Amino acid sequence: MNRSGIAISLVVLLSALAAYAQSSSQQSFDSIKALSGNWEGKGEMNEPVHVSFKTTAGGSAVMSEIISKMHGKADDMMTMFNLDGDRLLMTHYCEAGNQPRMKARTSPDGKTLTFDFVDGTNITAAQPGHMQRVVFTFVDPNHHTEEWHFATGKGNEIVRTFDLQKKS
Repeated sequence: MNRSGIAISLVVLLSALAAYAQSSSQQSFDSIKALSGNWEGKGEMNEPVHVSFKTTAGGSAVMSEIISKMHGKADDMMTMFNLDGDRLLMTHYCEAGNQPRMKARTSPDGKTLTFDFVDGTNITAAQPGHMQRVVFTFVDPNHHTEEWHFATGKGNEIVRTFDLQKKS
């Protein structure tokens, strides 16, 4: 094969890889959009949890609100999901007063979406605790779980798991 044939093959291969990465992120975003509605369930300590998902901003973002109680105290959290080029990102507005940003990666079967910490605002030496990872597992269209990993900043991690059923 001559040089021009190799160059053309390389361009086609790179274009296909770029299209796959975009479609993978888009497919993951579509999975988050499909959660639109109201969900109810329990946390690992049997506490009731209410979660709502709403597609907003002309379909370019999804807003999630978690309402729960932990040790008798409200533990409400807000999260925004959006595409950034070929990445699916989430920004979590935490009760800890910070805003970690995480990037998604999808399992090969598409049933698990894991968001890992990229950066954040208001994460300081005095208040280092922040959400480090979130794992969504899609059981079926009316059932999913969310696993929230909070890094305390002292080498410990607190994990809260919500088992959720769609209500409307």
